[in-house]
Amino acid sequence: MKYADRVRRVVPSAIRDLLRHGADPRIISFGGGYPDPALFPMAELRAVYDELLAGNPLSLQYCPSDGLPELREHVAKRLAADGIDRGADDVLIIQGAQQGLDLAGKLVLNPGDTVVTENPTFLGALIAFNPFEPDYAPVRTDESGMDTDDLARVLAGSPRARLLYTVPEFQNPTGVTMSLERRRRLIELANEYDLLVVEDTPYRALRYDGEHLPTLKSLDTEGRVVHLGSFSKILAPGMRLGWAVADGDVLEKLGLLKLAADTQCSTLNMAAVSLYLDRYDIDAHIVTMRDAYRHKRDLMLGILDDAFPGTVRHTTPQGGLFTWLTFPSGFDTVAFMRDVALPEARVAYVPGTTFFPTEPEHNHARLNFSGLPDDRINDGLTRLAAHLR
Repeated sequence: MKYADRVRRVVPSAIRDLLRHGADPRIISFGGGYPDPALFPMAELRAVYDELLAGNPLSLQYCPSDGLPELREHVAKRLAADGIDRGADDVLIIQGAQQGLDLAGKLVLNPGDTVVTENPTFLGALIAFNPFEPDYAPVRTDESGMDTDDLARVLAGSPRARLLYTVPEFQNPTGVTMSLERRRRLIELANEYDLLVVEDTPYRALRYDGEHLPTLKSLDTEGRVVHLGSFSKILAPGMRLGWAVADGDVLEKLGLLKLAADTQCSTLNMAAVSLYLDRYDIDAHIVTMRDAYRHKRDLMLGILDDAFPGTVRHTTPQGGLFTWLTFPSGFDTVAFMRDVALPEARVAYVPGTTFFPTEPEHNHARLNFSGLPDDRINDGLTRLAAHLR
């Protein structure tokens, strides 16, 4: 079989092969980006599905490709409360924020164009962009997010830059948050270099402490920011629903690309989320999630501080689902997981190499704190610490 050239960029990851072992129930895995299933609002969701299936056959029918109008209205109202002054007609319902990455890549990338990212960046974004055969221009990232001084340097040397991708809040994988000063400077540079900015905000509602900062979309002065959000982390990921907010021609073309890709999202799931938002207080639910995840974060960071060798550093995320470990130079987290963590400690994590778009660094790892109960967080980190020492 002769495949298209783009398929060469769609390859399995060696990290995925390692993490496959994490399916063993004896292994404690900090690898996934999973919310805690104990927090899913099961009774409420069952009630709305029962109501829809008992008396609303249209919930199983086709609907507009940009999403159910009532759900788009709900999303627009929530975004307006967050400083994004857009209406329902500016909202496109998508299959989780991940589909937004695919659609944005289709919109602007030709082979050999450049995608600008944080360094490290979200692996799922690289997976989404790779089929479009781009080059990558990573930008130095620190505790205040993407370094916009370095961004200016990178853009000056990247004449084919077309798309800038960022996770400004509680970034995946590092957990850091972009400062307000850098957000404003990023918009200035995007305007200067005519970039499409993809703002990925799946964790934005999950802030545990620190100052609430404006979205890039609310700072957008030329209609070049595509704002992506998701119900996956605040409701349930299996419903596969998110949103894209964009202006004018950008939104129209994203909608046409979605129509070509899958016609529409599930009418039933969209109707269920819309009815849930009518019937129940999602903000109260989010407060419950924040309290639970803040506790899990503090538990994890406390064990890292107390039990891990002092040469292992970690970030202190103000929200989200992850912390990022940095080991001494020369330490290989892939080899350690393969040779020690999995077979002896029976612990899995995501080695950091997979998050670097161009030049992998081997002495990092991402840990998720949201998906496990307290006892398994404690047990897994204690085991890992013992083998590291």
